[in-house]
Amino acid sequence: MPIITCIEDLRQLHKKNTPKAFYDYVDSGSYTEGTYRANSTDLAALKLRQRVGVNMENRSTESVMLGQKVKMPVALAPVGLTGMQWADGEILAARAAEKFGVPFTLPTMSICSIEDVAAATTQPFWFQLYVMRDRDFVRRLIARAKAAQCSALMLTLDLQIIGQRHKDLKNGMTVPLKIMLSNLLNLATKPAWGLRMLGAKRKVFGNIAGHVKGADGLVALSQWISTQFDPTLNWHDVEWIKKEWGGKLILKGILDVEDAKIAAATGADAIVVSNHGGRQLDGALSSIKALPPIVEAVGDKIEVWMDGGIRSGQDLLKAIALGAKGTLIGRAFNFGLGAMGEAGVTKALDIIHKEFDTSMALCGVKSVAEIGRRVVL
Repeated sequence: MPIITCIEDLRQLHKKNTPKAFYDYVDSGSYTEGTYRANSTDLAALKLRQRVGVNMENRSTESVMLGQKVKMPVALAPVGLTGMQWADGEILAARAAEKFGVPFTLPTMSICSIEDVAAATTQPFWFQLYVMRDRDFVRRLIARAKAAQCSALMLTLDLQIIGQRHKDLKNGMTVPLKIMLSNLLNLATKPAWGLRMLGAKRKVFGNIAGHVKGADGLVALSQWISTQFDPTLNWHDVEWIKKEWGGKLILKGILDVEDAKIAAATGADAIVVSNHGGRQLDGALSSIKALPPIVEAVGDKIEVWMDGGIRSGQDLLKAIALGAKGTLIGRAFNFGLGAMGEAGVTKALDIIHKEFDTSMALCGVKSVAEIGRRVVL
């Protein structure tokens, strides 16, 4: 086993261990991937302000997200198909997050179901919702999240229409994987992955399979999913979902100040400044560049979080310094999962936490509450 020192080490091991189609699904963006790259490069361009001569004993990385105490201001983002990176991946990631002390978000397009994850964990997790054309299915999905005692609902707003991801098309990325010679040859080089998947609890979308009338077979299920993302999603639907849910609501996919103001007026509890990891509108602002004006506009009215490009504790520190009250990580924990299973998710969190703690100390701050713009040059 190689020595793992950073998220990049986990990424390389994930790429080695996992079939190309599923690895590329995680580590890719839409069209030219310009926004996907900008999320990381714009974070890297920010420089931290080093301070010395400050007593750094008794410092703490602890914070609060939606009233929940967290070991650091990070939650695991909703990432579809996590269960194809490693068998039962959503369960393993949820367990790792719970043990570490940060929230886990289960996506609608997960392999393991809401009920699977609830049965395998002891603490409430968050559930991410896509709004489908079939509103009765949406209503029942919300009811299932309630029954599983999910503590927050995360509504994704930026996937009414799916941005094209060239790698997915070339790889025949479907669930199950499209039968192509290139996929068969690649799968033959990943015997450990294949053996693990044979024993997996589920191998298709667990939140959907068995819950849609007339879509029992794989072909029918795929056809149903391909027609269900709803381009009519609007702010009136947000009001309806808020009433149906009745609990803490997070709105994900905000990049514009005007949208942030509308989101804050809905009575939601938090918003996530996000461009869907660069997987939707190519050419959009990076999340870190969109963050400050949104914080200035609504940061006193609603919790403002950010995702996109966070691969280190330094990235996390920069996001908090520019006003985020919390962050989500998606690719970073998936790299860990695909590299080493549950232990890899824990390793990813541990790497980011240690980097965050060290960087805070070298910037002369002892608590998350002390982090401010003065930390970034």
